[in-house]
Amino acid sequence: MTQASPTVTQSFPWTRQDVRFTSTDTHCSAWLYLPSAQSAHAKPGPAIVLGHGLGAIKEMGLQPYAEAFADAGYVVLVFDYRHFGESGGEPRQLLDIQRQLDDWAAALTYVRSLDPVDPERVAIFGSSFGGGHAIITAARDTRVAAAIAQCPFTHGIASALCLGPLGLVKVSAISALDTAAGVLKRKPKMINLAGAPHSAALMNAADVVSGYHALLPEGIHHEEKVAARVGLAISRHFPGRYARQVQCPILFAVCDQDSVAPAGPTLRYARQAPRGEVIRYPIKHFDIYLGDAFKHAIADQLAFLRKHVPVSVADTESDVG
Repeated sequence: MTQASPTVTQSFPWTRQDVRFTSTDTHCSAWLYLPSAQSAHAKPGPAIVLGHGLGAIKEMGLQPYAEAFADAGYVVLVFDYRHFGESGGEPRQLLDIQRQLDDWAAALTYVRSLDPVDPERVAIFGSSFGGGHAIITAARDTRVAAAIAQCPFTHGIASALCLGPLGLVKVSAISALDTAAGVLKRKPKMINLAGAPHSAALMNAADVVSGYHALLPEGIHHEEKVAARVGLAISRHFPGRYARQVQCPILFAVCDQDSVAPAGPTLRYARQAPRGEVIRYPIKHFDIYLGDAFKHAIADQLAFLRKHVPVSVADTESDVG
């Protein structure tokens, strides 16, 4: 594990460091937010681990969430999956579901090893495709203290049908070719993450291109393609089925007008979670990262965390600002 000096110098109640942690065969790069007022004699406190969605990197809309959680006193880790961003892994832009779930497990192991963190008070936050990962991770890891699944991908067939008949045929064809390339150890055949309606892209609803690009900060380079083999894997992936196995409190933040991860299946799965809570928003998939929708969502999520994984006893009695 290596980490750089704090990269944030403003007068915030936290510092942010660039860190790395090992995941199987290489490393994941991450931001680590630590309370700046933490003394060497302070008791370990709660933490929250954040992971993003389909082919996305941490710079794409997760920073405001991380800073809000850090402002509230949580230790925060925001990581990139292997093969993406500054993380290791070859070939680049390989979206492998099991490898990403392994990255979640590695991130939790890393955070729990930190001196400022109480290992029994670590929560997780996953958005979009990462929301599905959060459901599975919370089901598999009974030490997770609480989970937030934001506009989560829960039902592979429902999401695949969002592509429309023509888009689905195009994506399936390219995905089949890349699956064969993977078996033959050849260079991956790439597919767009976001595209126009009916196009060969993993997300192609009318609001996708503008919504996806709105998450990219100016000056940040991001490859908007992934190895196409994941297209077939997505249609066979049903993270929502794990909801009934999640024993910790889990918040489902559902976008009712979601054109990428349809709300219907998510709501049905959420009802199966023993300690599930649902908050619905009359917005589209990408709206929840920006503006008033973000403000509402983060307020609800902070209230959820303060209820189930408070920084201190006083937090359970305070209102969310």
